[in-house]
Amino acid sequence: MIRTNNIAFSYTEYEKTEEVNKNDMELVIAAREIACNAYAPYSKFRVGAAVRLGSGVIVRGANIENAAFPSGICAERSALSNSISNHHEDKPIAIAIAAMTENGFTDDSPSPCGSCRQVIAEEELRIGTKIRIILSGKNKTLIIESISDLLPLQFNRKNLKINLP
Repeated sequence: MIRTNNIAFSYTEYEKTEEVNKNDMELVIAAREIACNAYAPYSKFRVGAAVRLGSGVIVRGANIENAAFPSGICAERSALSNSISNHHEDKPIAIAIAAMTENGFTDDSPSPCGSCRQVIAEEELRIGTKIRIILSGKNKTLIIESISDLLPLQFNRKNLKINLP
């Protein structure tokens, strides 16, 4: 039997970033601030990510490029690595992402690359809860409830038939 299936997801779009709730706005501001610290001499595309942990602590990360491409790291992976390394028991509940070029923050909301989507998916699996994703552009912001919306057919430990705690 052959079946054709569809995958769809919903997200919330704010035409003005200032319309998001106070906690999300705090994360957006943190992501924008850390984007200014990114090291992106090659692409000139600076990205910042801010992760809110369950305790309320905000952990930040910026992209860091390297002449020996692809040895750099994306902002999302930088922030999540920081949170896991320094706050192992404090679960991430949300991540905000902002990007800028030489002309300022991007008009469109930046979306995580495939590698970052995979890392966020692994973190959701590790902690056993969803991580809200806040994609902030200059004018509008998108909020997605889980990485499974952006990466619906993800590869994970179930594919490897590994049971971890």
